[in-house]
Amino acid sequence: MKLASLKAGGKDGTLVVVSRDLSVACEVPQYASTLQAALEDWNNTAPRLATVYEALNEGTQDGFQLDFAALASPLPRAYQWLDGSAYLSHVERARKARGAQMPPSFTTDPLMYQGGSDGFLGPRDPISVADLEWGVDFEAELAVITDDVPVGVTRKEAAGHIKLLMLVNDVSLRNLISSELPKGFGFLHGKPASTFSPVAVAPDELGAAWDGAKAHLPLISHLNDTLFGNPDAGEDMQFDFSELVAHAAKTRSLGAGTIIGSGTVSNADESRGCSCLIERRVLEIINEGKARTPFMRFGDRVRIEMLDEKAQSIFGAIEQEVQPC
Repeated sequence: MKLASLKAGGKDGTLVVVSRDLSVACEVPQYASTLQAALEDWNNTAPRLATVYEALNEGTQDGFQLDFAALASPLPRAYQWLDGSAYLSHVERARKARGAQMPPSFTTDPLMYQGGSDGFLGPRDPISVADLEWGVDFEAELAVITDDVPVGVTRKEAAGHIKLLMLVNDVSLRNLISSELPKGFGFLHGKPASTFSPVAVAPDELGAAWDGAKAHLPLISHLNDTLFGNPDAGEDMQFDFSELVAHAAKTRSLGAGTIIGSGTVSNADESRGCSCLIERRVLEIINEGKARTPFMRFGDRVRIEMLDEKAQSIFGAIEQEVQPC
């Protein structure tokens, strides 16, 4: 099942069911007007949406041509957006850029921060910044959406609360982050609005590539139409999504519609490329003595996508251009 939200319909958008090939969609007001409403009654709503989805794929359900530019994030806003950092090769390299060592606890206790969630960017919306000196970077990630998760959920139980998956561009302003983190109180200015893929998909859309907690497929990033990286999202993921959900619910329950990100997808194998500029810059420093790759400039374009075994887009592509505010 694939779901999306039209920008029309208010701050929470209008829920649509999208065909497997991402070509057509239909509204489903008889079941849920928004994705948030569907998630809050998921056990009842999901089977009905799935029936529409199958009919749409079979051509027995009327639909309209899907325009990605008309889409908001699948959840245009969320009660909670928690981003982890599950790929230790990225953590280690990013910390090297700040001159920081990786503590041993990072291998056993996930990193996670709470990001702004009152408004996300749509998959074709520009990345608007006031000052390029802030160091504009993209970060290609995966994320899951949960239903209601009780406090203290176990890792095994947490897997059952993962209802949908999305791709993420967790935009970062690197030169602001470098001054914020030493304060010891987390991100604020360095993390503007994040972007999510055109559609959110049920885990079974990934077929055998989904093992219940990881997606074993390459996450492909292009910068200005040039391949930047295609690390496998299932490899080198120190903490899988069930662990991230359980970690987030250690001391509090999670409301339906909570989004939990994987952090920047990264492989220890450098030949797979990178999912963000800072990681490539750090590798250049390590291997060549200095960073050559600049941060994004006005007019630069990023594309983030994941393909199935038939080379068909699963989530649709995030395509964004950096523009001045």
